Amino acid sequence: MTGEKIRSLRKHQRPSKDDDLLEPDEEAATGTFTAPKANNKSRASKIFSNHKLPRSASSTQQQQQHNQQINANSTLSSTEVIDDNNKNPVVRAGQDYPVHECVFKGDVRRLSSLIRTQNIAQKDVHGNTPLHLAVMMGHKECAHLLLAHNAPVKVKNAQGWSPLAEAISYGDRQMITALLRKLKQQSRESVEDKRPKLLKALKELGDFYLELHWDFQSWVPLLSRILPSDACKIYKQGINIRLDTTLIDFSDMKCQRGDLSFIFNGNAVPSESFVVLDNEQKVYQRIHHEVFEMETEEEVDILMSSDVYSATLSTKSITFSRAQTGWLFREDKTERVGNFLADFYSVNGLVLESRKRREHLSEEDILRNKAIMESLSKGGNIIEQNFEPTRRQSLTPPTPNTISWEEYITADNGKAPHLGRELVCKESKKNFKATIAMSQDFPWALNLIRPLCHRLLNVLEVIAPFKHFNKLREFVQMKLPPGFPVKLDIPVFPTITATVTFQEFRYDEFEPSIFTIPEEYKEDPSRFPDL
Repeated sequence: MTGEKIRSLRKHQRPSKDDDLLEPDEEAATGTFTAPKANNKSRASKIFSNHKLPRSASSTQQQQQHNQQINANSTLSSTEVIDDNNKNPVVRAGQDYPVHECVFKGDVRRLSSLIRTQNIAQKDVHGNTPLHLAVMMGHKECAHLLLAHNAPVKVKNAQGWSPLAEAISYGDRQMITALLRKLKQQSRESVEDKRPKLLKALKELGDFYLELHWDFQSWVPLLSRILPSDACKIYKQGINIRLDTTLIDFSDMKCQRGDLSFIFNGNAVPSESFVVLDNEQKVYQRIHHEVFEMETEEEVDILMSSDVYSATLSTKSITFSRAQTGWLFREDKTERVGNFLADFYSVNGLVLESRKRREHLSEEDILRNKAIMESLSKGGNIIEQNFEPTRRQSLTPPTPNTISWEEYITADNGKAPHLGRELVCKESKKNFKATIAMSQDFPWALNLIRPLCHRLLNVLEVIAPFKHFNKLREFVQMKLPPGFPVKLDIPVFPTITATVTFQEFRYDEFEPSIFTIPEEYKEDPSRFPDL
């Protein structure tokens, strides 16, 4: 199991706009690291765990029919539904929740009769979906029935927890495995659903060359010196795009260099549109669609032995003020960033809120995870520590809840009765100080900078399977000062920030061959096992 895969299981989900190409990934799980396999192929493959693969046509058609049926039977008015920024409606008082109620009571028969005509993605007043309730209360038959009807797994309740996170807390291995498989399936389907928007965005961006530099820092002693940097070169022509990167492994706080190219060919059929080249080994691999049983079981072991982790970058009170320069005579800071003249701003009011749950962990688990983190903070390599996850068994179920449906549903907002295992949660907040450089010299018309910037980052998120690209996209979605953000600081992990610099941008044309697989390269379907 690779370190990057571990981190991909705890990625933070942020709300996306209606025109987003890609839903941010589920932040479900672990806040600790586990030893990767020692072979080189596995180490090189760590970066691929964020990729989402296409769904089948039949699956898409079934979901469309299900959504049409829900819409046809919906009786909610616009005044009764609010947007909770998580793509699922929260219905306020005055409405009942028949699906939630029968799941709460474990009434599988009634759920079977309601499931085809009701919105199973609906949230109740506490932000829980029916799947949340089924998992938290250990009603496995209800949960499996909801999953069979494609109930969303990548959704969080008012406390910020997903059904997968609640399943880890409950400790039923079979349920965790079922949710993890469904999460992967839904993630693959999400990308294929948005493929037309991706191709449209590629057409609208024009043909260009872009160079991005990443520098990672940390306030943790000794950690900054072992953090990596990277230079990404991006070539875009028509509906083809290529990204070259030198950063292969960033999962166990060791920087492993390489030479990889990600190529997306919009003209190819979905199963052949994405290729990864290893330019040092002279091999390539296409993304495959299979999910291997052993790989899933290893992920479940890691989830069950690690903290359930959630992090949110709060931007509610964010403000921007012009950065100043000079000792005696202060003036607004303006300087060149790469080829662009930029105005510098201080970013104030950013708060990184993180929470860790560990009610499902033994004392041995906690001590082992602490030892791993101490090893990393001192620059150690966890491969040397022999921290291999063992096959985990289901936990003893928590004491059954004595709360009635009426007590649950009538509880005040924000004070939902806790369901499931007794909560053990540690919360922390860290104020994040950042600087951002905005340039009006960027070669896009000022009135087009913001939409084109969003489209560019949406495209990059699809072709670049890196957590830090997702964080960049989330940050730029904020309401920024005028211009294009040519340099900015963003939090990637609670202890790690990245300085991103748009070093160079130019409209250009390229030889078509750079978007194809070189003739001398050989196919190696197992080069990157996580693909």
